[in-house]
This record gives sequence, C-alpha cells and structure tokens, in this order.
Amino acid sequence: MIVDVGPLLRGEVKRLVIDYMLSPQQMDGITFDSDARVTGCLTDNAGYMRLSLKAELNYHGECARCLAPVDGVFSLDFERTVTVEGTLTEQQLDELSDEYVVLSGSELDVDEPLREELLLGFPSRLLCSEDCPGLCPHCGKPKREGNCGCTVKEIDPRLAVLKAFFDKDDEEGSN
Repeated sequence: MIVDVGPLLRGEVKRLVIDYMLSPQQMDGITFDSDARVTGCLTDNAGYMRLSLKAELNYHGECARCLAPVDGVFSLDFERTVTVEGTLTEQQLDELSDEYVVLSGSELDVDEPLREELLLGFPSRLLCSEDCPGLCPHCGKPKREGNCGCTVKEIDPRLAVLKAFFDKDDEEGSN
C-alpha cells in the first residue's frame, strides 16, 4: 500500500490511520485463508514520524514432527521510524533496515518491508503442540496415539557381530 503522507507533512493532521489487506508471499507447505489484515497508524510528533502496524494472518500447515494439521493466526507488530529519502546513506540504510522506512516524496510504500518482516518472522517449523512426540521411526504411527508395539532398542548393524560374540559368551558361561 502506498500511503500519501502529504497531509502529515503539511501539518494538516498529526495522525494517519492505516487499515488494508496485504497479500502475503507464498511459503512451502503453508496455505493462507486470506490476505493479512494490516492495521495501524502513522504519527507525526514535531517532524519525527513513526509507523506502527499490526498484521494478522490465518494459516494452515502440517506439524513438523507428526504431520498433523496445524491451524493458527500469526500476528506481527511492525514499528519503524520514517526518514526522508537522502537523509541516510545507502550503507546506513542497509545497517538500519529494521529501524527505518524511507519516504519517497510524499509517498510511503509499506508493503515490501512488511512482507519481508512477515517472511522473516513466520515460524520456520509448525508444531501441533510444544511437547509433540512425533512419529514412530519404524511404523510411522503418531506417538501421541499410544504405544505402537515397535521395539525401541535397536542395535547398530556395525556392532551386531560384537553382540553375537557376547551372547555366545553368556550362553557358555551359564552352561
């Protein structure tokens, strides 16, 4: 969304309300119900402009441990100081990109920095619960559904010869 900051710059208002829908960038394995709802404001306090936004996004995906469906709402608070183009050098903008957005003329584009922040802030792994035990590595049954009967102890095949040797010694010792 391009915000016209002209009324703020001319001193006609001290605050601009922002409310719109933002199309999120697609992510692997994640589907979105709709666009992100973005609300917030742009305020001017004696020439010091501050952008404060909140984005909420409904999503669907799979648990990274047990593959169960996961639904949720991702919420992001986005705050930046608005600076006029040419005030900061390119190097300063690169170093302080998480603190500033750049005003070009009387227009402020909030979509790109907000999309980037949504992408960086979104969880890299979804979990159905923090203590999700995952799947049985042998049969694939979700562990939260109970014991599947698979043997838990597994011997490394490289050491199977040693086990056979010790089992043989145990048998000879008991005879």
